[in-house]
Amino acid sequence: MLTLHAAELVLPGDSTEIPGGAVLVDGDRIAAIGPYEDVAAAHPAARVRRWPGLLTPGLVNRHGTALLEHTYFPDDPFEADELGTEPLTGTALAALAPSESRRGNSARRCTQKLLARGVVAVAARLTTPSVRTAVHRAGLEVLPGGAAEGPAVLDPLAAASPAAAFRAPLVVGAPARFAVFAVPDEAALLAQGAGTCVATVIGGRLLHRRR
Repeated sequence: MLTLHAAELVLPGDSTEIPGGAVLVDGDRIAAIGPYEDVAAAHPAARVRRWPGLLTPGLVNRHGTALLEHTYFPDDPFEADELGTEPLTGTALAALAPSESRRGNSARRCTQKLLARGVVAVAARLTTPSVRTAVHRAGLEVLPGGAAEGPAVLDPLAAASPAAAFRAPLVVGAPARFAVFAVPDEAALLAQGAGTCVATVIGGRLLHRRR
């Protein structure tokens, strides 16, 4: 099925801007990019999803190892009394000594937080089988890198410009991996951060949608 994702501004990631733009998805691939009126007219049978704000390539989080292997995300509210609600790292994580199953559940919660920030890929070295399974099931791509050292930062824009955080430009024939943010432009995205994400698409599938 063809799906047309329309936004107030599309940034394909190649320094161009398409006001009132759209990305046409066919299966797991991008089939067309351009002004909404042109793409819609050429594909009148496509299902249309209209999004507020800015559509960009999906983001890469380069702290994947720290977040997924060296951080524990408590299951709020079920573990709040025991562990609090903030992520555990360092000595607090060592004291908890979570089982592999518990670490896999933490990774699952982490992947949901990443998807909610427009992340489509993580740079990480994943050594725990249950963590690898959680990341695979979430649809996130795993890239080489992601040193264990460093802060566990969920927002890829906290330390990089949008262009530096993009996984890859949106081009016809490429995998359909993109995100939509409730901001008017790239400057606002950098100022307000990836928490403004309203939708994340990976492989043509809508894996996160803000309710």
